[in-house]
Amino acid sequence: MTKIQRDVALKDFSNYKIGGNASYFLNAATKEDLLEGLKEWKETSKNLSEEKRKIFLLGGGTNVLFPDSGFDGLVIKNSINGIALDGDKVTVGAGTLFTNLVDYCVNNSLSGLQWAGGMPGTVGGAVRGNAGAFGGETKDNVLQVYSINLESLGEITRNREECEFSYRNSIFKKETSSNEVIVSVVFTLLKGIQQEIKEQVVKEVEFRQVRHPLESPNLGSIFKNVPFDLIPQIYKQELLQYVKNDPFPVVPTAKIIYLTGLKGRKVGDAMVSEKHTNFIVNLGNATAKDVSDLIAIIKIDVQHKFGVSLEEEIMRLDQ
Repeated sequence: MTKIQRDVALKDFSNYKIGGNASYFLNAATKEDLLEGLKEWKETSKNLSEEKRKIFLLGGGTNVLFPDSGFDGLVIKNSINGIALDGDKVTVGAGTLFTNLVDYCVNNSLSGLQWAGGMPGTVGGAVRGNAGAFGGETKDNVLQVYSINLESLGEITRNREECEFSYRNSIFKKETSSNEVIVSVVFTLLKGIQQEIKEQVVKEVEFRQVRHPLESPNLGSIFKNVPFDLIPQIYKQELLQYVKNDPFPVVPTAKIIYLTGLKGRKVGDAMVSEKHTNFIVNLGNATAKDVSDLIAIIKIDVQHKFGVSLEEEIMRLDQ
């Protein structure tokens, strides 16, 4: 049975509701779906140009900006779901929503992921980008990561050290492993008191609901926070009062953008959020070009105001 679809609208898989069509699309609900689809792709792509044989791996669509022109290759939607508990170890399908994993932890009195309460995206995406918040990071509880090589279809197992985690980064974002898809992750967690775990999760969820513009399509934080040691000396004193540990001393990019005077700045229907200035929201009909142009404006203005080069946290397929 054919697994690969043609001309699928990417905006339907984007939290931003932006993007053209994927020429080819594979929705893999199981590891078997993934392997069958990749075998089919080998045959389908034989007569395609190298440009059309490119592959993009999609998780929850919460941090990727699809081009208005779409993607002229294969998009693999990782929908591999499931959670299984064995003692203090939890094995999770990479396509599982992180919020579902956090809920599972609450229901089973498992402590360690409270910081992720309300965090969007999938487990695989969180591992790939070593997602974090409130001083916690995905890597803190990772024991093993299982992936499949897109070319050889061979399975690869890595422990935490072999994943080469760093700030919002991992081996899966690097060129050497960009041809792998994460299929499952094993976390080690501790037994805790359910009510205390739940209260902490609710606290983080409520923080996001109050501080983040969740009422509008968005991709979360557009830029990484800025390590304090990268702030030019002449601006350190001005920004010192805003420093927080995440998990090392950083200045929140939202504060830098706010101080630059960009709150509410618009390009088309893309706007710097008035609630959280490290978010760019879609007011209804924003295009990828609107968002990209606004990102460029923010980078230029922040560089001019504070001498800081902002690093994007989102993914852009047009780059």
